[in-house]
Amino acid sequence: MGIPTEPIGSIPRPAELLAAVQAHAEGGLSDAELGEAGGRAVADTIQRLEEAGSPVVTDGEQTKPSFLTYPIAGLSGLAPDGAVIPFADGHTRQLPRLAAGPFRYAARAETYLRAAREHASVPVKQAVIAPSALSLLYPADGIDGYPTKEFLDDLASEAEADIRACLDAGAHAVQLDFTEGRLSLKLDPSGGLLDDFVALNNQVLERFGDEERARIGVHTCPGGDQDSTHSLDVDYAGLLPKLFQLRAGNFYVQLASEADPERVLAVIAEHLPADARVFVGVTDPIDPRVETPEEVRDRVLAAARHLPADRLGTCDDCGFSPFADDTSTSREIAFAKVRARVEGTALASERLGV
Repeated sequence: MGIPTEPIGSIPRPAELLAAVQAHAEGGLSDAELGEAGGRAVADTIQRLEEAGSPVVTDGEQTKPSFLTYPIAGLSGLAPDGAVIPFADGHTRQLPRLAAGPFRYAARAETYLRAAREHASVPVKQAVIAPSALSLLYPADGIDGYPTKEFLDDLASEAEADIRACLDAGAHAVQLDFTEGRLSLKLDPSGGLLDDFVALNNQVLERFGDEERARIGVHTCPGGDQDSTHSLDVDYAGLLPKLFQLRAGNFYVQLASEADPERVLAVIAEHLPADARVFVGVTDPIDPRVETPEEVRDRVLAAARHLPADRLGTCDDCGFSPFADDTSTSREIAFAKVRARVEGTALASERLGV
């Protein structure tokens, strides 16, 4: 079978879809017309991923407003002045603030998965947001009549339903996006916030059986938006031991953009659970240069010096456009990097004899 390789999630949206989103926001395009534009983008994305040789595809998150906010798009009871996420280049992203309970998802990832499977001839993976990220919606000073514990219980139930619906709908794998894990160590260097995040995510993951968790993974990276990151300066050595306490069968770890990948691989080898597989990032979505298949091969072989080949997979470091309005990477470069990842992983598999 060779070493498995999977995309992380988002692909830059085509110009037609971006224009349709803008026209819809301005009232010049109907919901149905926007849906048709999104459907064309999904179909084209899957076709091009398959043409690049990807054995597993996603819908490229073409119709998500962002990897993070899809469950709350259009939700009532939100205020605009939530947590602010600063990026290294100075730009920020701001979350909304939950102003009233009870908390319920307005949309589930299953709808994206079902639409994607209509176009795919290979297995489809579905990314979902980790409940720990959505916990940041709750204000520090609380909500009258809706205590923190009640909110977290509601959030855990909604996150479980989001994951379970994707598994039941035939997802090849469900990936929890946990980019806030590394960020938490910048916000709270003591690690207390990270401990809370891990505990909340495990509260959800422990509701699944062993066979289900074998199809559930967790993605970590330092964030990626407009060619910048929010926590690349945070040492992975503080995150990975706690990350691997999550009750998941797969871990997707950004690595290509790390300054010292060998050091990170040593930490992974020390702490990766015995029954888990790690997908190491071998392409960097922020770097405009397209990696060669030989570079990818060598990155996989480096990982194989630390970990058995049967516990390895490859992925991109991050999605190429986690927020819908991020056009810093072109669609063409994204697909070229996917092809390099696929071809380079195959070269490494051949070299390793797997």
